[in-house]
Amino acid sequence: MYEQMATLQVMDHIFYEAQRQGRISFYLTSVGEEAINIASAAALSPDDVVLPQYREPGVLLWRGFTLEEFANQCFGNKADYGKGRQMPIHYGSNRLNYFTISSPIATQLPQAAGVGYSLKMDKKNACAVTFIGDGGTSEGDFHAGLNFAAVMEAPVVFICRNNGWAISTHISEQFRSDGIVVKGQAYGIRSIRVDGNDALAVYSAVRSAREMAVTEQRPVLIEAMTYRVGHHSTSDDSTKYRAADEIQYWKMSRNPVNRFRKWVEDNGWWSEEDESKLRSNARKQLLQAIQAAEKWEKQPLTELFNDVYDVKPKNLEEQELGLKELVEKQPQDYPHGFHV
Repeated sequence: MYEQMATLQVMDHIFYEAQRQGRISFYLTSVGEEAINIASAAALSPDDVVLPQYREPGVLLWRGFTLEEFANQCFGNKADYGKGRQMPIHYGSNRLNYFTISSPIATQLPQAAGVGYSLKMDKKNACAVTFIGDGGTSEGDFHAGLNFAAVMEAPVVFICRNNGWAISTHISEQFRSDGIVVKGQAYGIRSIRVDGNDALAVYSAVRSAREMAVTEQRPVLIEAMTYRVGHHSTSDDSTKYRAADEIQYWKMSRNPVNRFRKWVEDNGWWSEEDESKLRSNARKQLLQAIQAAEKWEKQPLTELFNDVYDVKPKNLEEQELGLKELVEKQPQDYPHGFHV
């Protein structure tokens, strides 16, 4: 678990820098929330279906998504499973039971209720697991998802990362309730609040919640208390709306990775040499993955029009033709090596 948390840190740092260098268009880190990512993933079965928000790449990392696969998605090349149609960090993997991320907030929660109910109907020894931030609980889909799962007694584990901020909106401006845990209880869902910066606490809570969901065929909600140390995304500057010393406090004094490392070291399972070797190797692998991803060709432009209709309608054919003519007329406006 610690190795994966440290690797996630390295991955976030390098991809963030790649965006700042203009090599990818967008990125979003999990800084401060690594324990929730990795510990929750470790507590699940590979058969459990994950419906993420967007700050859970560690779950995919734990399940075996390679650094090359992360890089291919962020660069939107021909090896990207989404065919370059999605913005960076919108990962997905059928092989690893990880639904593709979508930008609209909380849409995955009603979907998770449906996935859980499907698993129940098929008598599978698995549950749906879905993630949401505190800001997402202000969306109607949060309430619809919880109510559906409760009424249908669907095996769904709802994990809310209460990190204090919905971009620039503080939780004090989101709700007047005692956090998120009471909202689950209001829908008749067994709910628990846990220290999201304690990897062992998260692991224990998620493992128990999964067991309840599968054996009792019922939903469970976990509110994991944490803090978003990084900016919301590369499009955000969080110093505009929160104090720098507040960020620094959570980065240094409440860091979940440092906290778990200390426990692992105290048990004699980790050393400074292990640390140096792991981070050096992860950095090397990531840089190689990025260099390889940059060299791959991009998807041809025609992929924009595929995979929606069985037979392409006339209006799409007209749009495709118009776009081809535009590219041929103004090739200077498109990247070198761009394929129609």
